[in-house]
Amino acid sequence: MKVLVADAINEKGIENLKEVADVTVDTSITPEDLVKTIKEYDGIIVRSRTKVTKEVIANADNLKIIARAGVGVDNIDLDAATEKGIMVVNSPESTSITVAEHTMGLLLSMARKLSIADKSVKEGKWEKKRFMGVELRNKTLGVIGMGRIGSQVVNRCKAFEMDAVAYDPYLPEEVATQMGVELTDLETVLKKADFITIHVPLTPETKHLISHDEFELMKDSAFITNCARGGIIDEDALYDALKNEKIGGAALDVYEEEPPAEDSKLFELDNIVLTPHIAASTQEAQRDAAIIVADEIIELFKGGTPKNVLNMPRIDNKTYQELSPYFEICEKLGSFISQAVNGKIKDLEIVYSGELSKIDNLEILTRTVIQGVVNPFLSSPVNTVNASLVAKDRGINITEGRKTNAKGYDSLIRVKAKTENDEFSAEGTTLHEARILKVNDYWVDVIPEGHMFIAKYEDVPGSIGSIGTKLGEYGVNIGIMQVGRDEKGGRAIMILTLDKEIPTDVIKEIQALKNVYEAIGLEL
Repeated sequence: MKVLVADAINEKGIENLKEVADVTVDTSITPEDLVKTIKEYDGIIVRSRTKVTKEVIANADNLKIIARAGVGVDNIDLDAATEKGIMVVNSPESTSITVAEHTMGLLLSMARKLSIADKSVKEGKWEKKRFMGVELRNKTLGVIGMGRIGSQVVNRCKAFEMDAVAYDPYLPEEVATQMGVELTDLETVLKKADFITIHVPLTPETKHLISHDEFELMKDSAFITNCARGGIIDEDALYDALKNEKIGGAALDVYEEEPPAEDSKLFELDNIVLTPHIAASTQEAQRDAAIIVADEIIELFKGGTPKNVLNMPRIDNKTYQELSPYFEICEKLGSFISQAVNGKIKDLEIVYSGELSKIDNLEILTRTVIQGVVNPFLSSPVNTVNASLVAKDRGINITEGRKTNAKGYDSLIRVKAKTENDEFSAEGTTLHEARILKVNDYWVDVIPEGHMFIAKYEDVPGSIGSIGTKLGEYGVNIGIMQVGRDEKGGRAIMILTLDKEIPTDVIKEIQALKNVYEAIGLEL
């Protein structure tokens, strides 16, 4: 077995690989040379420099695995690798401890005013009274997002004798209980917490999740830190809260614009700690990333299955060609349902009708639906291989069914999600492009893409007009509108495709309109 290490990684990973493979290290290989020589290798390790393009993969006649020593895989053509049966792996867990420790460093720096005290001493001052701090002990930690990193932060804060409350709509109660965390809503977390830490992805739902209203809910002494993604905290609102001493302090490792503008207002403040997006930057994280991907390659060469696989399992070419037209609609249906249903998903039902029902193995499509369901609320993207495990960990029960009747279409896919208080379904197919044909048993015809909006309302005169007027007031233009109803004067549903993202405040105002009983914004 031959492995090419195309980017610089920690030497320990290379040493491990040499025990089972012939390893070539060429960290300056050019794209042209990579295309010419890739056919010689069974595996390749890259970081961010080397691009494993469609052209490279087309020439990779012997390649079995592409390993990314890190998290992001923007430099790897996943679709091309999947179609050729090449496994792609990464090392997401390599940075969990590192980011958690950086978060702890920021919490301590805020609590004890370390950064401004350091600056003061270096300026020749001795301002002991100015830097009175607070202990972490007996304080309440508020965690927004209890994934790998959030969980590690909780573990460390327990050692400081802190209590913990968390907001994570998709974390099962029993898991939170095992971790010693009180699971609650966002408002309660913001009100109760002395220290708040953010560990969620940046999505349309989490953009400016923390803004003016949220700062008003916090204690005047509260501290907040963000090592997740810039944009989750509204920096203008943060500046106002810090400037007016509405909160005790803040710490950021990520920003809405990176690097921040030289004239950023945040630079004026003493009660904020700023670091340059370095939470994941440690020698140990780089070492662990190298060891993890080396172990993944070794596992594959020994006949095992790597655990961090990013693309779908291998299927025969005939089945792949039959199913590939439905990948997009499956992912879109999952994402649509996940964003539209109210509450934590407990049960997910997927039913294939028509020609699809005759195919023996539809696991790839089911995994693609699940991928679409869970990705909107996770900080690290999942894939068709690990989506089922992620759903299981989140307490989602999956049911797959088949029906012969496709209601006049070649094939239909129906996805239904249930929560404790709600259920939502959508049905779609591929007609040269992905289309949703039915929502909650209302017939519609929707292309699931871009900025979308759903309104459930009473089918009475003026309902549609009031919604359109409210959107117009805020400069939100409607591109496409589809309406479905069960009976004249009964309940109806409106699905809109918009020219731009609909602000949360506008959704709330539409929700408050007469005859409107639910309003939802989606991004597909």
